This record gives sequence, C-alpha cells and structure tokens, in this order.
Amino acid sequence: MIYGLLLAAGTSSRMGQLKQLLDWHGPPMVRHVAQQALASNLTGLVAVVGAAADRVQAALADLEITVVTNPDYVTGQASSLRAGLHAVPVTVDAVVVLLADQPLVTSALINTLVATFQQERAMAAPGPVAVIPCYRGQRGNPVLLDRALFPELQQVQGDVGARAVLQRYAAQIRRLDTTDPAVISDIDTLEAYERQKEP
Repeated sequence: MIYGLLLAAGTSSRMGQLKQLLDWHGPPMVRHVAQQALASNLTGLVAVVGAAADRVQAALADLEITVVTNPDYVTGQASSLRAGLHAVPVTVDAVVVLLADQPLVTSALINTLVATFQQERAMAAPGPVAVIPCYRGQRGNPVLLDRALFPELQQVQGDVGARAVLQRYAAQIRRLDTTDPAVISDIDTLEAYERQKEP
C-alpha cells in the first residue's frame, strides 16, 4: 500500500502570491497535482495545507483525499512532512511525496516510481529505502520513501524535507533516471509559472 503525500502548506514567499491557487489550465494548481495523484496507482492521498488553509482546502473540495492542516507551516517543509506522515494509515509500505508547485508531474511518472519500488522489493527484500527520479544527473521530485524512514523523518526540523535523512542512506537509495524534465521543474516565480504553463 503506497500513499501520496501532497505538500501544499507553503507561503510562496518568493512568488508574492499563493502559487497553490494559481490557475493551471482551469483548476487551481494544487487541485491539478492532486488529480494526477488520484489518477495514478497510489492507494490514497493525503494533502497537507497551511497558508490560506481554507482556500486551499476549498480548491481540493470533493476529491477523495484526506486533508490535514499544519499549524506550524511557517517553520518549513519538515513540519508538513511530519503532519502528513502522521495522517497516513499505519499499514502503508511507502509514500510518494508530491509538491504542489510541480504541475508537470504526471500520473504516469508517479506510476513509474511506484513500479520501480515494488519490483525492487520483489527481487530482494527489503528493497530500497527511497526511489528518487533524476533528470540528466540532477535529483528531482516526487520522491518515494519507504516506511522504514518514517521514524527519522518525523524528527526532522526546518525547511529541509527528507534530504537530511536520505544523506545517511545513500547506498540504499534507488536513482530512477528519466527523460522527463518535470522532476526538476518547480514554480517559484511568476516567470517560471508563465513559462511552464505555455502549451
């Protein structure tokens, strides 16, 4: 059982406006990312909201997901990761951490991460502790994290996400090389938003 964990609590300080709610060819960006996750082979989806929580949650209305609020979102991504991990079922085998500012990530890409993890576990248990997509040698997102990492991830502080924990397990990480630049394409500025939104 593999869940998606959508981090959508940030303040978008560099953008100057909440990027989760920017239009993405119709729906708000956060809803588009959630819909890609729901169209994938993930078992379920948890979304973590924080800044403008009511508006972001409204953008996710009627989707079959669990929405949790992170009251400590201003402290950085680690607090959202902790909130999300706390909300997933205790029986999950892994989570795929999705970012609300990566609307180019598709359900097919998510499925490739999940299939890679499942195949490697079947070949040699316990399998990798993480599957990280890479584009031209550059690590990207979303990242799949095995439940073995959850206790350490729930101790992480600040705006570093899972990176600090993953550094300790380099030999147990599976790099997934992809030709899809979506894995390194996030939206931090209005210029990036306009460029990526072009058809």
